[in-house]
Amino acid sequence: MKLILTAVMAMTAAAAALAAEPMVPAKPLSRFDAEVAAFAGAGQASTLFLGSSSIRLWDVAGSFPALHAANRGFGGATTADVLHHYDRVVAGVQPASVLVYVGENDIAGGASAEQAASDVLTLLARLRRDMPAARIAYLSMKPTPSRWHLYPHMGAANAAIRASAAAVGFDYIDVGTALLAADGRPDVQLFRLDGLHLNESGYQRWTAIIDRYLQPASRMASAKVQGAS
Repeated sequence: MKLILTAVMAMTAAAAALAAEPMVPAKPLSRFDAEVAAFAGAGQASTLFLGSSSIRLWDVAGSFPALHAANRGFGGATTADVLHHYDRVVAGVQPASVLVYVGENDIAGGASAEQAASDVLTLLARLRRDMPAARIAYLSMKPTPSRWHLYPHMGAANAAIRASAAAVGFDYIDVGTALLAADGRPDVQLFRLDGLHLNESGYQRWTAIIDRYLQPASRMASAKVQGAS
């Protein structure tokens, strides 16, 4: 009888705790319609940068002048947002290379590492299916001062995504280690005042990493320009 009462009390306490938690309404997937509509008619690009605001705020044209790069980053997009707007975001683009940064907002919004990784892999698999000849790379979720407490979950998602790279057919690029200070925490000098988005110095770190990854394509593009002149 004592065990039954204990179990009932535990269940009651758990129910009360759940009831006390505020219900967060799901964000409508149409919230970025205006931003995505602006991509219409953008035309072809040799390199596609796709994802959330970490992509949107990156001056990819200025960072990679030898490439015809298209920036298709928008808002605080989650992977679900990118999948929802997929047809319009990648419409008409058959790039040689695709760089993807997404997933961080998923975990910040409450998704588990497993769910975030699953959604990211769904997106990457779709890109691989639709762009069989493209070189596709996933940029790891980054450590930030404002979301440092969530980074263990992001790290777990990163590991799961990386483990599936060969099977799905994409490259995994670690862009997080370069943002850490000597003490192993995010270097605040590489971030904006919000502690979330990269500043110019932070993007310089990312540009150096991606430039090394894209060097063969960059050299080919440069050679074509010189040959046409």
